[in-house]
Amino acid sequence: MSLRDRISSATTRAARRNKLSGDLALTGLVLLLAAFFPYAIGFRYLSSPIELQFVVSIALIAPLALRSRYPQVMLLLSTLGGIGHMLVVNGPLPALVAIPLVVYSVAREVDARSSRSAVLVGLAASIAGPLQWYLLNRWELNFLVIVVLVCLGMVLTPYVIGRRLRETEKAAEVAERNEQERVQTLLAERDQRARMAEINARQQIARELHDIVAHSLSVMIVQAEGGRALAAKKPERAAEVLETIAGTGREALVEMRRIVGVLRNTPEEDSAYAPMPGLGDIGEMVHRTGERVRLLRSGDTPECGAATQLTVYRIVQEALTNFLKHAGPGARAEVRLTFDADRIQVDVTDDGLGAESRSDGLGNGLKGMHERVAARGGTLEAGPRPEGGFRVYAVVPVSPTGSQLRTGPGADHTTPFRTPRKGLP
Repeated sequence: MSLRDRISSATTRAARRNKLSGDLALTGLVLLLAAFFPYAIGFRYLSSPIELQFVVSIALIAPLALRSRYPQVMLLLSTLGGIGHMLVVNGPLPALVAIPLVVYSVAREVDARSSRSAVLVGLAASIAGPLQWYLLNRWELNFLVIVVLVCLGMVLTPYVIGRRLRETEKAAEVAERNEQERVQTLLAERDQRARMAEINARQQIARELHDIVAHSLSVMIVQAEGGRALAAKKPERAAEVLETIAGTGREALVEMRRIVGVLRNTPEEDSAYAPMPGLGDIGEMVHRTGERVRLLRSGDTPECGAATQLTVYRIVQEALTNFLKHAGPGARAEVRLTFDADRIQVDVTDDGLGAESRSDGLGNGLKGMHERVAARGGTLEAGPRPEGGFRVYAVVPVSPTGSQLRTGPGADHTTPFRTPRKGLP
């Protein structure tokens, strides 16, 4: 049994104990007022022996202790007590106050069809009892009619009240259950949307990785074919061609090892090669964003792999997208790129709404940026600034290109074969 089930079971047992305590307290109070008290003062209105009246009173009232757990058993025992009342007592006892409580309890605790038995028994007793008392005590007819109407009221009124309360409670339970189901459905839909967004983000990264690998393989093929022709004319250059091919292969392997941990194994077939945006495209993107955004650069742009450049590009792109969506119409943003030999720092700040910005909670841009940066072995911080506005700060390590992996004396960096992104002249 789960913890939730144990808690629910314990709550149910506690509620039952509370109901039983309430039923016993009510039964004791009615016994005190309608049975013990008349017996103690020597009730002399009726000619029946007072001891017999006391026993009948207890028979009518005692079943109230079962009103919550066994309402139909209570009705049966109270009916037997009522029959005994008609047989041995020549008039109404104060204990008849238990009858409205019995009818109300049955109407409150039992379903509509079964609760009608209480009404039928009550209606029969409301006529048979006063009629017997009328014959035994020679009442006037008008008094008989009044007593019958009072008895009918003691049956019908608590029944109507009990049924109304039960229906109201059931309607509230249905509404609460529907609300819980609605909330669970919304939570399930939100989780599904989050999963789909994550899958889409991973598939997008997978597509970009596929482009990187496809590009690297294309460069290697071009270098190999060109190297074959070059080897016929300048055999001494063949070693350099092979070294460039090896460097490009190592670059592709590094890219795969870093990103494959956050990807699904969903290879895409028949994908067309298309150049991916890089560091050189950030200026154009910022320019297209509008005059509210300023781009600042510091340091020399390092030679780095396509995946690193794409990561930086996507971080700036997503940060500016969030700026346009949430910062407000009058806000301004600043994109600062700091280039070091081993890392690139991206700092995008704005003076917009910041923490006051409203979001539908369904976006996954920040999560996608975290995944991209984590896949490159970097770090990212994003959130509202204390002085207002929003900040996205990322540090992306620089991945060497194939040509940079070359070592040894005599390296000629002007040779086109050592520049995998350029290809053969």
